[in-house]
Amino acid sequence: MTFSGTAQADAAFTVRRPTHTTFRSLMQPGSLVRVAGAHDALGGLLAEKAGFDAVWSSSLEVSASRALPDASLLTMTEYLEAAANMQKALSVPVVADCDSGYGNNANAAHMVHEYEAAGITAISIEDKKFPKMNSFADRGNSLVDTHDFCRKLDTVKNAQSGSDFFVIARTEALINGLPVTEALHRAHAYEDAGADAILIHSKEKTNAQIVDFLNRWESKLPVVVVPTTYPNWPADAMAAAGVSVVIYANHGLRATITGLRETFASILNHGDTTKLEDALAPVRDVFALQGLDTWQALDS
Repeated sequence: MTFSGTAQADAAFTVRRPTHTTFRSLMQPGSLVRVAGAHDALGGLLAEKAGFDAVWSSSLEVSASRALPDASLLTMTEYLEAAANMQKALSVPVVADCDSGYGNNANAAHMVHEYEAAGITAISIEDKKFPKMNSFADRGNSLVDTHDFCRKLDTVKNAQSGSDFFVIARTEALINGLPVTEALHRAHAYEDAGADAILIHSKEKTNAQIVDFLNRWESKLPVVVVPTTYPNWPADAMAAAGVSVVIYANHGLRATITGLRETFASILNHGDTTKLEDALAPVRDVFALQGLDTWQALDS
């Protein structure tokens, strides 16, 4: 069938999936890449529209969206589906939180093949044993041997098919109560193994450990931070200290929990939704985020 005129062509064009940038292209000297956590395409789209440079497909958020703990209960396929659904809807890149690589080195190589084929251009893997436990859980997290994690990183880098694929090596040394010297030792080893960036994580209430790490980091390899427990560190101060990427990993999820909890309680307490209406997004906002008009135009 042949279409005439421009209306049909314009409608067909506007519902194509957005073309997204690669995460590697964001890594420019002296700039700070700001990343927001999400667990679905709608959350990722709201982060993009707010102005974030990229979206973190958080294993905590994806697990929580299933009412399950972040403890390697979901499979790689389930985490991949969440990340891929986000990337399909976004023009900014998705960084996939891939825990400890979903198993051994063979599992990690398979992971790279699948994520890269799905259009994900950046992943993060951490030096914890599989199955992992969330970093902020009360129970301790066991680290793998530095040499063994370096072998996994080497496997991951050799498994990628394109040069744009970006691998963040995350060390949990500080999370496990080890000194900054151990975190630095691991980070430099991971750099030698081919990592494209280092994520240094801490659960302290201040940024002191991270600043100490940055002051002693003798490399140009980008450093990624996740300031969940030390929130009072402004973005410009992070950049001045040498941070290249900051991930606000779970704030959207926590805001959603608060919003839903208060909304549902208000409905039950007041018997109707009148007190909520002014604070709620109108249905037309939902339609706009769905791109409803452009889809409807296909049948007009």
